[in-house]
Amino acid sequence: MKQRRYDLDWIRVLVFALLILYHVGMLFVPWGFHIKNNEISESIQYPMVFINQWRLPILFVVSGMGTRFALSYRSGAQFVKERSVRLIVPLAFGMLVVVAPQVYIERLTQGQNYASFFDFYPHYFNGTYPQGNFSWHHLWFLPYLFVYSFLLAPVFIALRNAGNSAFISGFKKLLKTPVFLYLLIVPLVFIEYYMRPVFPLTRNLTSDWYGFAHYIFFFFYGYLFISVKEEFWQATIKIRRIALVAGIILFALLLWAWETNPPYVYESIISVANMWSWILAILGYGALYLNKNSRLLSYCNQAVYPFYILHQTVMMIFAYYVINLEASISLKFVGLSIVTFSGCWILFELIRRNNVSRFLFGMKPKEK
Repeated sequence: MKQRRYDLDWIRVLVFALLILYHVGMLFVPWGFHIKNNEISESIQYPMVFINQWRLPILFVVSGMGTRFALSYRSGAQFVKERSVRLIVPLAFGMLVVVAPQVYIERLTQGQNYASFFDFYPHYFNGTYPQGNFSWHHLWFLPYLFVYSFLLAPVFIALRNAGNSAFISGFKKLLKTPVFLYLLIVPLVFIEYYMRPVFPLTRNLTSDWYGFAHYIFFFFYGYLFISVKEEFWQATIKIRRIALVAGIILFALLLWAWETNPPYVYESIISVANMWSWILAILGYGALYLNKNSRLLSYCNQAVYPFYILHQTVMMIFAYYVINLEASISLKFVGLSIVTFSGCWILFELIRRNNVSRFLFGMKPKEK
């Protein structure tokens, strides 16, 4: 039986909207990015750091939840086929068409000369980024989701087929005391403490040992939460205020830890607990207030995937002509945010009208 939770759709839409604003903000902070504005802001770092703590983990949680819904009415073979079409096709198209202009613009800002994008394009296949040019850039999320789905499919199917197994029943009993949800951070703390200092984030899948281990837990947790059904949502609603207060306190402690440099074990615990608190708070308040359908949600839910694929390329094309202008950071940020959303919306309106373009962007065919 097909299932739907509209709060998850709203959270997915809102977090991807934040992702677009986050990538616009990357032009103006000291952190590494493909191109940079001619003026950098220190103050923008604080809201960026706050969002950065939980934006990707909650997307993997929501993706794991969506996987449970998808497997509720598909066989294992049907599920792998659907994941391939929805993830690998947009990834391949994105790498061949959408990402290439980003690398072209970055190379121009580095002083490399090409007569045009079409002059650059044959060079796009010269090696892999960053030494070479070929890359998946911001689309790294898609291969990770695909590999996680493929690796965990046997576990997920076993959990689904087991129904109300001893494991699920035991987890439901723990959720009667919602604070036990914080026990789930234990493996995340170990990964943070032992792996993060050794294995830097690369997003390249093959040698991203910390990132791979870190995000797969959030993906699995999302599947598990939907498997225990209503007990999980009641637990998040009950704990939402505690999680919100804990998130505020822990984020302040995290800023303190970055300033004072205490033993890394303390920073690891604070960082993971802060991240988990915001995820629980968002899910809890979402379950209470956002589980409602609307025409706007239906439209945004279709648009979110094409927006995600397109946004960084649209943003960088406009940014190339803006980053060296003599204008304030706030004016540039607002202007680039508006034109990025507007450009993605215009392209989405074109994409959604044709089944070929819908297929390339991971959308379902138009209903007859």
